[in-house]
Amino acid sequence: MRLAGYGVLGLLGVLAGLAGSLVQGGWFPGGLLLALGGAAALFWGGALVTRSRLGAGAPAGGWVVAVVLLTYTQPQGDFIFAAGTGSYLFLLGGMVIAVLCATLAPADRPLFSVPEPRPRP
Repeated sequence: MRLAGYGVLGLLGVLAGLAGSLVQGGWFPGGLLLALGGAAALFWGGALVTRSRLGAGAPAGGWVVAVVLLTYTQPQGDFIFAAGTGSYLFLLGGMVIAVLCATLAPADRPLFSVPEPRPRP
Protein backbone atom coordinates (compact mmCIF):
# COMPACT_ATOMS: atom_id res chain seq x y z
CA MET A 1 0.00 0.00 0.00
CA ARG A 2 2.84 2.36 0.83
CA LEU A 3 4.52 1.74 -2.55
CA ALA A 4 1.28 2.57 -4.31
CA GLY A 5 1.16 5.85 -2.40
CA TYR A 6 4.67 6.72 -3.52
CA GLY A 7 3.70 5.83 -7.09
CA VAL A 8 0.72 8.19 -6.90
CA LEU A 9 2.97 10.93 -5.52
CA GLY A 10 5.39 10.36 -8.40
CA LEU A 11 2.57 10.62 -10.92
CA LEU A 12 1.37 13.82 -9.28
CA GLY A 13 4.94 15.13 -9.58
CA VAL A 14 4.92 14.42 -13.31
CA LEU A 15 1.61 16.27 -13.69
CA ALA A 16 2.85 19.21 -11.60
CA GLY A 17 6.00 19.44 -13.73
CA LEU A 18 3.98 19.40 -16.94
CA ALA A 19 1.46 21.98 -15.72
CA GLY A 20 4.15 24.18 -14.19
CA SER A 21 6.17 24.12 -17.39
CA LEU A 22 3.22 25.45 -19.34
CA VAL A 23 2.06 28.01 -16.76
CA GLN A 24 5.44 29.54 -15.89
CA GLY A 25 6.05 30.77 -19.42
CA GLY A 26 2.51 31.89 -20.11
CA TRP A 27 1.93 34.20 -17.17
CA PHE A 28 5.28 35.58 -16.16
CA PRO A 29 5.96 36.37 -13.24
CA GLY A 30 2.69 35.21 -11.65
CA GLY A 31 2.78 31.88 -13.47
CA LEU A 32 6.31 31.25 -12.25
CA LEU A 33 5.28 31.87 -8.65
CA LEU A 34 2.18 29.71 -9.10
CA ALA A 35 4.19 26.85 -10.61
CA LEU A 36 6.87 26.94 -7.92
CA GLY A 37 4.27 27.29 -5.17
CA GLY A 38 2.34 24.29 -6.47
CA ALA A 39 5.51 22.20 -6.67
CA ALA A 40 6.51 23.21 -3.14
CA ALA A 41 3.04 22.36 -1.82
CA LEU A 42 3.17 18.94 -3.47
CA PHE A 43 6.67 18.12 -2.22
CA TRP A 44 6.01 19.30 1.33
CA GLY A 45 2.56 17.69 1.40
CA GLY A 46 4.06 14.37 0.35
CA ALA A 47 6.62 14.65 3.14
CA LEU A 48 3.92 15.44 5.71
CA VAL A 49 1.55 12.69 4.64
CA THR A 50 4.16 9.95 4.58
CA ARG A 51 6.38 11.43 7.32
CA SER A 52 9.44 10.46 5.31
CA ARG A 53 11.98 11.99 3.01
CA LEU A 54 10.88 9.63 0.28
CA GLY A 55 7.46 11.27 0.51
CA ALA A 56 9.06 14.48 -0.74
CA GLY A 57 11.44 12.68 -3.07
CA ALA A 58 8.83 10.72 -5.03
CA PRO A 59 6.94 13.76 -6.37
CA ALA A 60 10.22 15.63 -6.79
CA GLY A 61 11.58 12.78 -8.90
CA GLY A 62 8.47 12.79 -11.07
CA TRP A 63 8.71 16.57 -11.40
CA VAL A 64 12.36 16.41 -12.47
CA VAL A 65 11.69 13.66 -15.03
CA ALA A 66 8.84 15.62 -16.60
CA VAL A 67 10.73 18.91 -16.67
CA VAL A 68 13.93 17.39 -18.08
CA LEU A 69 12.01 15.59 -20.82
CA LEU A 70 10.30 18.87 -21.74
CA THR A 71 13.62 20.70 -22.12
CA TYR A 72 14.57 18.72 -25.23
CA THR A 73 14.02 20.47 -28.54
CA GLN A 74 11.90 18.57 -31.04
CA PRO A 75 13.18 17.93 -34.59
CA GLN A 76 10.46 20.27 -35.87
CA GLY A 77 11.95 23.09 -33.79
CA ASP A 78 9.22 23.08 -31.14
CA PHE A 79 10.16 23.63 -27.53
CA ILE A 80 8.48 24.30 -24.19
CA PHE A 81 11.24 26.21 -22.42
CA ALA A 82 12.57 29.37 -23.99
CA ALA A 83 16.07 30.56 -23.14
CA GLY A 84 14.92 33.17 -20.65
CA THR A 85 15.19 34.09 -17.02
CA GLY A 86 11.79 32.64 -16.11
CA SER A 87 12.63 29.19 -17.46
CA TYR A 88 15.92 29.05 -15.60
CA LEU A 89 14.28 30.26 -12.40
CA PHE A 90 11.64 27.56 -12.76
CA LEU A 91 14.18 24.79 -13.34
CA LEU A 92 16.64 25.79 -10.64
CA GLY A 93 13.99 27.01 -8.19
CA GLY A 94 12.06 23.76 -8.44
CA MET A 95 15.19 21.72 -7.80
CA VAL A 96 16.14 23.85 -4.79
CA ILE A 97 12.62 23.52 -3.39
CA ALA A 98 12.74 19.74 -3.89
CA VAL A 99 16.03 19.48 -2.00
CA LEU A 100 14.76 21.72 0.80
CA CYS A 101 11.55 19.74 1.23
CA ALA A 102 13.40 16.42 1.24
CA THR A 103 15.98 17.72 3.70
CA LEU A 104 13.49 19.30 6.11
CA ALA A 105 10.96 16.45 5.94
CA PRO A 106 9.51 15.78 9.41
CA ALA A 107 10.52 12.11 9.52
CA ASP A 108 10.84 11.83 13.28
CA ARG A 109 7.96 14.05 14.37
CA PRO A 110 4.34 12.92 14.36
CA LEU A 111 1.85 14.64 12.08
CA PHE A 112 -0.36 15.59 15.03
CA SER A 113 0.74 15.57 18.62
CA VAL A 114 -1.57 13.84 21.06
CA PRO A 115 -1.02 14.59 24.74
CA GLU A 116 -0.17 11.63 26.90
CA PRO A 117 -2.81 10.66 29.45
CA ARG A 118 -2.06 11.65 33.01
CA PRO A 119 -2.07 8.96 35.65
CA ARG A 120 -5.03 9.12 38.00
CA PRO A 121 -4.23 9.77 41.67
